Amino acid sequence: MRLSPRERVGSRLTVMGQALFFSRRFDEAAAKLNLAVQDDPGHPTPYRALAACYAHMGRPGEARAIVARLRAITPDLVPVVDLPWRKRDDRELYLSGLRLAVGEKP
Repeated sequence: MRLSPRERVGSRLTVMGQALFFSRRFDEAAAKLNLAVQDDPGHPTPYRALAACYAHMGRPGEARAIVARLRAITPDLVPVVDLPWRKRDDRELYLSGLRLAVGEKP
């Protein structure tokens, strides 16, 4: 990112944010995911991860605000396709955070 500062970096920031999320470093993950959202506001993936992150941080108001922004982009708040993560614990962490963010019971 330093070598090409003008290149769009949203997806790289999303991947870094998700890696920090799965490491349960939620504060750092939220910072990267917020940058990813700013860089590419029409892409739903960072919104989902950010909403799950805020939910796990115990910040339901911010999680709901992100979900509201996500609803403007896509009706699919919780993805129904197979998630790309191999570890079951990672998938559950992500999905449980999303469910909390949208107001479903975990």
